Order: sequence, then C-alpha cells, then structure tokens
Amino acid sequence: LVMLSVEREPVVAGTFYNADPKALKKQLDELFQQFNSKKTIENIAALIVPHAGYVYSGEVAASAYALLSPEANYDNVFIIGSSHHVAFQGASVYNKGHYKTPMGVVPVNLEIANALINQNDHFSYKEDAHAEEHTIEVQLPFLQHRLHNLKNIVPIVLGVKEYGLCERIASALQPYFNKNNLFVISTDLSHYPTDEMARFIDEHTVDAICSNKASELISALEYNRKQHIPNLYTGLCGWSSVLTLLYLCQGFDKMVFQKVKYMTSGEMAFHDKNRVVGYQSIVLKRDVGAEDLLSDEEKNILLESARKVIHSHLGNDYSGKSKNRDYAFDQSDSAFVSVYVGKELRGCIGQFSSHLKLDSLVKELAISAAFEDSRFTEIEAEELDDLKIEISVLTPMRKIHNIEDIELGKHGVYIIKEGRKGTFLPQVASKTGWSLEEFLGHLSRDKAHIGWDGWRDADIYVFEAIIFSD
Repeated sequence: LVMLSVEREPVVAGTFYNADPKALKKQLDELFQQFNSKKTIENIAALIVPHAGYVYSGEVAASAYALLSPEANYDNVFIIGSSHHVAFQGASVYNKGHYKTPMGVVPVNLEIANALINQNDHFSYKEDAHAEEHTIEVQLPFLQHRLHNLKNIVPIVLGVKEYGLCERIASALQPYFNKNNLFVISTDLSHYPTDEMARFIDEHTVDAICSNKASELISALEYNRKQHIPNLYTGLCGWSSVLTLLYLCQGFDKMVFQKVKYMTSGEMAFHDKNRVVGYQSIVLKRDVGAEDLLSDEEKNILLESARKVIHSHLGNDYSGKSKNRDYAFDQSDSAFVSVYVGKELRGCIGQFSSHLKLDSLVKELAISAAFEDSRFTEIEAEELDDLKIEISVLTPMRKIHNIEDIELGKHGVYIIKEGRKGTFLPQVASKTGWSLEEFLGHLSRDKAHIGWDGWRDADIYVFEAIIFSD
C-alpha cells in the first residue's frame, strides 16, 4: 500500500513573513546582517526562539540562529511548539508528508515521526493541530536560510494542560536528544501587559529557564499566574515546549543556557507600549567547561571593572584600556573575587547563583573583597599600586554521589548539611597539596563547621572555575 504524501502548505506566508521567495530572502538577509560578525557556536543542543511576525520578533530569532554554523550538519531538527488554536492532550507529530515554505520543501523525517507515534501513547497525528498553527512554520525560513545542510525536520505541536505530561513527552524524545540533532523550541514570552511590566515578568521567567531546573520554571509560571497582572494573558505561551526541553536536560552534565537577545513589541516605532509581547532568544550549549565561559577580552574587561570600582571607592580615577562591549556570557552567574597586596591575600568574597549579570556581580564582589571581608584589613589608597585581583567564574554546580567523581585541581566543591555550608575553589587543592580526604576534611571542619568527617553524610556538589588575574 503506497501512502500519498500530503505536503503541509504554508498558512502564514504573506502575514507573518513575506510570501514572495525573493522578498523573503531579502527580509532574512536584513535580519541576519547585524549578527554576521558574531562568532558561531559549535556545541549547540537547542535554541529557544520567538515565533511572532518577523517585523516584531524576527530580529530576536535571527540573533540565535546566527550562532549556528552555516555548515552545521545535523541529522534532524526537532521543532517543538505549543498549540495556539486546538485544545488536546499530548504531542502531535506531522507524519503525512513534508512542510513547505516559499523557499521550498522542508523534508520531514517520516521514519522518526511514525516511530514516535507508534511507540508512545502520548504521540499521535492530529490534522487540525498543524492546519493553522504558525509556531512551527515561522521557524522554517530561518533554518532554510541559515543551514546549508538542512536535511530533515521533526515538527511537533504540543497540546498540554498539566506539567507531568511534559516529562513523559521528554522521556519519549530522550533517545534523539544528542549531538546529531538540534532542538528548536518555539515560544514568545508575556502577552499584552505594559512594556514595563513585561520586562519585569519576562526577566523572572527567563532566569527560571536559564536555571535549567524544571521546578524553577514551574514556580515562575505559578508566580506569574498568581500576580493577577492587568492584561497578562500568559507569561510564556510555549511553556509546555520549554518545560519539555528542561526535562530533556535532566541527567546531562555541562548543559548551559545562555541568553542572546531580548526585545518587546513596544520597541517597534508603530507599536503602543501599553500592550506588548515579550521576545527572548536563548541558546543551550552542551559539554560546556570552564574554558568556554569567557574570551580573553572579556576577562580583561572584568578585571578592569573590578579594579575601577576599588579605585573609585577610594576616590581615585582609573580609566583602564578595554572598550565597552556586550558580554557573550550574559546570564546570572556564580563568581569569586580575591584581592592581594603583593602576594598577601587581603580579601576573598564569592556568591553562587546570583541574579546579577556577571559584570555587575564582579563589581559588587570586588568591593566586598577589598573593604568588607572581616578576616582582613581594608585595602588602602597607598596600596593600590601593589593591588592584584583574581577572579574565578564558576560553571553551574552538579550534585555527586561518589567522592571519586571529584578531580582535585579541576573541581571546586560545595557541601551542605542541615543548613551549614562551605566551599573550596579548585585552586585550593593545587595550593595546599592536600589529598582528597584532607581536602574534604578541611572543607567540612573549617568552612562548613560540621566536623572533620561531616562531609560523609552531607550533600556534595562540584563545579569548575575559570581563574584569571591581572
């Protein structure tokens, strides 16, 4: 029996984006133009991108797609979006043919689509879920334009009313969440509050997403819902798609979400700021180690920022050499700042999971280390010429269950037991020469104050650090 292929024709060409192929190419060229100088990222696992008309959110979407290498060779691109038109429970995979745009046919991997449907109770094909839905379609021209080797897509529309179903959908997708495939999550942020309120809500939502914890996103969704904000229709229209991605990430080490670009529709000259939609692009990177966090230029910027605030605090001017620029690693971070006069440590202050951006966090920690660490005397003006600054920027922590997973000199360690906690940075092991049990013993006794053997029944987390100094 030969099944006829039923192509899914474009339904928002001419409204969300140009229907004429040449005009569409020109539109995409213009959207990507400002991002052409951005360095591409090789280890992208997923993108979170908006799906409004290109005149509204095209710039934000292009900012993320521009991070893909044009020569990236993914076997499949899984595009996941939440239904805007049809209410149902589960995931609808298009398996009747291929998707079309004005730029041509985009092949659907029918083998994977059918396997998902045949092997999982929560997957099916619902014609009406795809018929008028824009959430998948608007992503396709970006992929066609950016990827020279676009092979197959797997288009999935979610109809989900409860959080638990997202975890079950993620479980079915888990075998495909690997380096051979790219996942594109289609969502906008807050709908229809004022511009000012949208920025407040969206920052809270995006920080929850970038925490890489499903529970954090669920808490943020519930928080937004309970605020009864005027005209807030939703804080995240594709919440089920984003939550599915967070569940997919469970069990994977070294996954990092990085914010790329944020805008609201209120930034358009023709749009009213009293009723807006928020848009954010985010990239999910896999196998991220400390060495990937910052460029040499960004390290220098952070060191000079720290030095400048210390000089300013003492009434001295310090101009520095680095020019201002945007940070590539622009999300909430963890960091430590240590200050030395000559070789003598005069302060060390750190913070985990700050809600500050990295540059602001480093400035705050620099002031605290230089003037507020009670273990040391404050830095004085006459010591500035001999001042040395060391910054440690930390990767996200991960819990371990076996101390053999700790690599001394590479891993920092954080322990907590009954509310008492302590941490050692990776360089502590290198400077002391302690064995693993000595390292943990000193950490437990001297930092967490839970006794030499307190680590044995404490929760233990490891992290890496990129350490640099002037």
